[in-house]
Amino acid sequence: MAAMRATPRHLFVPALMRPMAYANHPLPIGHGQTISQPFIVAIMTELAQPDKTARALEVGTGSGYQAAVLSKLVAEVYTVEIVPELASEAAGRLRDLGYRNVHVRAGDGYQGWPQKAPFDIIIITAAALDIPAPLIKQLAVGGRLVGPIGPSAATQDLVVAVKTAEGTIVRSSVLPVRFVPLTRSDK
Repeated sequence: MAAMRATPRHLFVPALMRPMAYANHPLPIGHGQTISQPFIVAIMTELAQPDKTARALEVGTGSGYQAAVLSKLVAEVYTVEIVPELASEAAGRLRDLGYRNVHVRAGDGYQGWPQKAPFDIIIITAAALDIPAPLIKQLAVGGRLVGPIGPSAATQDLVVAVKTAEGTIVRSSVLPVRFVPLTRSDK
């Protein structure tokens, strides 16, 4: 909660949305994307179980808000956004606000960021039909992946997946959610 309080959400939404920045609902950020409601950001962050030594990957940078919250709790955040304009805006915003441990890349988040793997935490901020195989591969042993899994036209399950020492994934559903779809550059 301290990380959420210390992150100025109003600076991560368009100027017209700023009066509603702290309301507990998603808001449009342009390009058909949204910033998740504060409750969802908080629960996803908590479920990831961040610590100061962790390296985190976020799939779906959006405006950069989830990455900014995570940055206060982990060593490094790597975040990938498929919409180049959003990636550029988020990178500039995060830089201007002093988030030095957040690294933004425009690209296909479904593929993760293999050059920076393994990750102790992976947070997916868009709905995938299943956990992308490249992300499972990039998750460290003992690492936690949190994200919405299910069809984008329906309610999804917020899932926590933990990678065992044997390399298998143990997953559990936490609650029903509704996210924008995870888009891929090859689709």
